[in-house]
Amino acid sequence: MPSLGDRLLQTCGLVGPVLFTTAWIGASRRQPGYSLANEHISGLAAADARVPGVMTAGFWALGLGTIGFAASLERRLGDGGPGPALLGASGIAICAAGLMRRDRMSNWPMPGEPLERQSWVNDAHDLASVGGHICATAGLLALAARLRFEPGLQDMALPAAGAAIASSGVMSYFARDVVRPGNGIVQRIGITIPLAFTTRLAWRLLREGRAGRRAEAGHRPN
Repeated sequence: MPSLGDRLLQTCGLVGPVLFTTAWIGASRRQPGYSLANEHISGLAAADARVPGVMTAGFWALGLGTIGFAASLERRLGDGGPGPALLGASGIAICAAGLMRRDRMSNWPMPGEPLERQSWVNDAHDLASVGGHICATAGLLALAARLRFEPGLQDMALPAAGAAIASSGVMSYFARDVVRPGNGIVQRIGITIPLAFTTRLAWRLLREGRAGRRAEAGHRPN
């Protein structure tokens, strides 16, 4: 029977993705002249953005939520293989990406603004973002392999692998030309696919625990 701590960690798998998605939607709406189709999510946390704190908080919510949910998977699966650890590492990388912010909101300089090489902080943000994606993809693939043998969760193995493969394909297309018109949409699709799976799995675990508590209550002597 899952403890209160287990349920709180499982809830992280719902709260993190929801808060992150809410943050980029809300910050996009507050940013004057912002092109959702062409600009990247991380630009909304840059110092020259309208409400950078909103997007920075979104990064941290997702990062910490991912770490918490990874811990819940480790506890739920026991010998869960490398999947939970890799997902936890992706959460740390997401926090780092939120800490190391981009230099500027837009991918393109303003008219008359000179082109300058990005700072090491921006470089660190890019590295953390790539590392987080690699860890998340590898973690989902490892998790898919483990779920195949987990009673009650076998049907989640294929969606886990599908989310990893689909997200990796979309983000590979995104990375080939990061300033390609329309890449803002491409990035959001690539990020949302694994987040949607995470919320689905978290909801499944929470329902599993709720069903167990009902069954236990039904067997208690009057």
